[in-house]
Amino acid sequence: MNKQQLVEQIRRKKSFLCVGLDSDSTLLPPHLPQTAEVVLTFNKAIIDATADLAVAYKPNEAFYEPLGAEGIDVLGETIDYLHERYPDALVILDAKRGDIGNTSAQYAKAAFEELGADAVTTAPYMGRDSLSPFLEYTDRWTVLLALTSNAGSADFQHLRLEDGRLLYQAVLETAVSWASAEQLMFVAGATQATLFDQIREIAPDYFLLVPGVGKQGGSLEEVCRHGMTEECGLIVNSSRGIIFASKGEDFADAARAKSIALREEMERELERHHVI
Repeated sequence: MNKQQLVEQIRRKKSFLCVGLDSDSTLLPPHLPQTAEVVLTFNKAIIDATADLAVAYKPNEAFYEPLGAEGIDVLGETIDYLHERYPDALVILDAKRGDIGNTSAQYAKAAFEELGADAVTTAPYMGRDSLSPFLEYTDRWTVLLALTSNAGSADFQHLRLEDGRLLYQAVLETAVSWASAEQLMFVAGATQATLFDQIREIAPDYFLLVPGVGKQGGSLEEVCRHGMTEECGLIVNSSRGIIFASKGEDFADAARAKSIALREEMERELERHHVI
């Protein structure tokens, strides 16, 4: 999916929602057994209940690996299900990869060729050669961590360099020289929304993948005020707040209800900022 197709989907669905498939088998509704096979059933139910409301899905690899080979199979089958049933959905593999070049090349091959993801999250710490193998897939997206929501983000991301820039600003300024907004996105946490103005000074046309709205305390209104562009430029992720909205047999209906509420808020923001 290219940028134009993504923007068209946002305008058509009046939504920029990404549903995070952080499908922790230990947190499934208690009437479901904690098995890899049931995780797939759970994922399909969540996807079917939200597909008309979301523009993207973000399976987090960390919640599938503890299930062993079966878990990786479930991850792959979840991605296959999305491509087969909902081909207009952007599939973002949340893996936060970033290693020396030959290792990254294998990670990129696994994400894009074997698992079939449209996008993969990456970490910038090891520099350009750790990300080049991902950027070589010009028809896929590389999603680079820039400014995150977690408490520890201040440990490094807000360090001030000798030239006065903060480290996250230097990351952004360097990364935009590697790839255009047609191929590169940045992760920017919703709890840092007041800093999105600074991000937009550096990366005005790039999409931001924004976690942290809802349970982590981020405000959708603030995210849009400081980060929305004329093409929207935002993909806002919600994981636990949607997929674990209910512990009962109505978990899929509850996920849909939460998604509808978010989509309605998103529609208002898209109208307010004249995207639709």
